[in-house]
Amino acid sequence: MPAASPATRARLPVAVYVLGLSVFALGTSEFMLSGILQPLARDLDVSIPRAGLLVSAFAIGMVVGAPVLAAATLRLPRRTTLIALLAVFGLGQVAGALAPSYGVLFASRVVSALACAGFWAVGAAVAVSLVPVTARARAMAVMVGGLSIANIAGVPAGALLGQHAGWRAAFWAVAGLAAIGLIGVAALVPGTAVPTGDDRPQLRRELAIYKDKQVWLALTATAMNGAAVFALFSYLSPLLTDTAGLAESWVPTVLALFGVGALIGTFIGGRIADAHLFGTLFGGISASTAVLAVLALTAHSPVAAVALSLMLGVTAFTTAPALNARMFNVANAAPTLAGATTTAAFNIGNTLGPWLGGLAIGAGWGYPSVAWTGAALAAVAVLTTAFAFRLHRATNRSRLVAASPKAAAAPAPETAEQH
Repeated sequence: MPAASPATRARLPVAVYVLGLSVFALGTSEFMLSGILQPLARDLDVSIPRAGLLVSAFAIGMVVGAPVLAAATLRLPRRTTLIALLAVFGLGQVAGALAPSYGVLFASRVVSALACAGFWAVGAAVAVSLVPVTARARAMAVMVGGLSIANIAGVPAGALLGQHAGWRAAFWAVAGLAAIGLIGVAALVPGTAVPTGDDRPQLRRELAIYKDKQVWLALTATAMNGAAVFALFSYLSPLLTDTAGLAESWVPTVLALFGVGALIGTFIGGRIADAHLFGTLFGGISASTAVLAVLALTAHSPVAAVALSLMLGVTAFTTAPALNARMFNVANAAPTLAGATTTAAFNIGNTLGPWLGGLAIGAGWGYPSVAWTGAALAAVAVLTTAFAFRLHRATNRSRLVAASPKAAAAPAPETAEQH
């Protein structure tokens, strides 16, 4: 392995970690329903699959909000935009805590998701802009790490609050986290002037990235990987209690283990993805496919269900920094929309996964069917990544041949994907 460059070894700016801290609040809200699904469903008198649609509601808001808000705020100061979005997100959590009905809660989830999506899109662009190209996966690993820590601490804490203080307490707690994140962004993320002249962001120029096949392949692989994980994760609590036979008090512990696995995976992916982008993608997504298939076969075993939940956290989040960095590489000319596209892609998967999982449960196939659903979706992500790699190799080879016979003899590095 080649020695790391000074840029690769350089410490990341503190602002990147502040953004990761803010993502902790966003991620806790996005994922915490998996731990409070049952008490919430009982309190609002809805079925488990219908309560699971609240996960899809958040994801739909993310899908719509990421590109729309990225485009709408393209010429606004980024720090101001981040502060405003965190404020709206926090108010959405307050509305959820006070929601008198399922419909109001559904609407509050969509509003919160719109703000969350905008923050992700703009925050990812800010994080990437603060580091050299050789440290993009590391910077994105810090932001994704906020999600991982949310799974370790935020989601289990939300589950405990839901069990002992009512599910609404979890929403109040996230509103408090959002306020802390807002203060951190205002104090520590550097302000940026609105670009002028030739550097001024232009929507038409950024939209041109969608003419590239590799952008669509990256979007598809990201969406299918997210769908695979959320098809299972959204219904992990009832799978653990109704299928594996664990007591409901075990759910926060297993969710924390998933989060520990996610943090381990994010660390691994952040360390290796910059140098081995496609290798990280193939390895992580293929491993997730295998873990989900084995879980489907062994879901009635409490030991297997717990161990495989931990392993899925590792495999799924190993790929996350690589998926983010891949999109920024193929859409380098449009960093804001690249972040928005990645956010939308993840949440297309987060919408599709719970919906397909709910269909499988509703069809009477039982909770293990969500693991089979996830395995099938992950297999599609593997095939999409293979096609993207083949196209990447062919494109780079043709460019090198056109440049010079000598250059053609030297293989292009995986990360040389500027289109």
